[in-house]
Amino acid sequence: MRLLIVGTLKGQLTTATKIAMENGATVTHAEDHDQAMRVLRGGKGADLLLVDVALDIRDLVLRLEAEHIHAPIVACGITNDARAAVAAIHAGAKEYIPLPPDPELIAAVLAAVANDSRELVYRDDAMAKVIKLAQQIAGSDASVMITGESGTGKEVLARYVHSRSARAKRPFISINCAAIPEHLLESELFGHEKGAFTGAVARRIGKFEEATGGTLLLDEISEMDVRLQSKLLRAIQERVIDRVGGTKPVPVDIRIIATSNRNLAEAVREGTFREDLLFRLNVVNLKIPPLRERPADILELAQHFVKKYADANGVPLRPLSAEARRVLSANRWQGNVRELENTMHRAVLMAQGDEIGPDAIITPDGDRLDLAKTPPAVAHATMAAEQVTRALVGRTVADVERDLILETLKHCLGNRTHAANILGISIRTLRNKLNEYADGGIPIPPAGTPGEYPRMPMMGA
Repeated sequence: MRLLIVGTLKGQLTTATKIAMENGATVTHAEDHDQAMRVLRGGKGADLLLVDVALDIRDLVLRLEAEHIHAPIVACGITNDARAAVAAIHAGAKEYIPLPPDPELIAAVLAAVANDSRELVYRDDAMAKVIKLAQQIAGSDASVMITGESGTGKEVLARYVHSRSARAKRPFISINCAAIPEHLLESELFGHEKGAFTGAVARRIGKFEEATGGTLLLDEISEMDVRLQSKLLRAIQERVIDRVGGTKPVPVDIRIIATSNRNLAEAVREGTFREDLLFRLNVVNLKIPPLRERPADILELAQHFVKKYADANGVPLRPLSAEARRVLSANRWQGNVRELENTMHRAVLMAQGDEIGPDAIITPDGDRLDLAKTPPAVAHATMAAEQVTRALVGRTVADVERDLILETLKHCLGNRTHAANILGISIRTLRNKLNEYADGGIPIPPAGTPGEYPRMPMMGA
């Protein structure tokens, strides 16, 4: 977490600095807007700006927007003046904090901005395997690709890897490749020189240089334009970057972590992603299973979010009822952990009585989660797929293969030739398998007539 404090409220801001540093923040000071902009352009960067309300906050907001610098502003002042607070919010500040600062309030603001309150919560064996691999490779400098559906916690895992690396005390810089327009992404990544393009009023250090010594997270890298991918490949290979409009390469020392919710091998086949870049990034692949495939995590995460949002909203901590737990476990969570978190936030606010019951487990529209309308065909297909999956889990490949062969043979009324054709194997392989099963004491359907096909029931019969 990088905090830039702008202003000269002596004593009061010193206290804020101390509190921020106690909460793990790296703090930089600037006396005015000009100095603040020089700090931000120069590569130190900031995740949050704490700005004296006496300064022209609107002017600072406009300066940041003009240079495409994204950092939230929290205003602060020595008086608890409601008008000053409202004016600061209208000018573009996200929040107003009266000074002297309350330690818990500063800590809460830092946690909200940095999103460091997202803990790595898991219990399911499927997730435990991913975490174990993450722990094994965290200490290296190997590039890491984290894949999984939206909402599974890819950025949380990326921060976890960084926190366990030798770079943990250095910057963790994240950039969402899908959220920044294509024509601006190159400058955001590599920086630019003054006059490189319209609006480049001064040299700007990009994310690669900001992350030097630490970790750079390229979130949703599959959305990056192919042309820019080639420049990224060079930066990873050579450990140097070229600023837009620059005349000489700049060395960088970073570890790359990339995330994607798309199948990048398929993107390579489609020509939208470079194969050589995929090889460079995919040294280690941490594939996060969707929440529906790690059922033991559902209730563990639900209880974690209940406590989190009960504390945040100042409401009593209520346990989940047995019926509420059943509803949560039965849902498919298409939005994964993000959807579950939002659902539990609503449940904490809606719950009445001593427990959180199923009536509080609702959709954003207010319908009970277990009564939400699902198209019958979709529901039937989902149920059928889950039944098939449950029937296979826990069985060996040999057992599943044997049952498939014998059931196919029964369907063909014992006709070995037809069964082999359906199974896609040779008649010799089929006979060898049947002899193996017979030797093991398993009943084998008697042979049928080679030219006889199984009779199918007539429609309506």
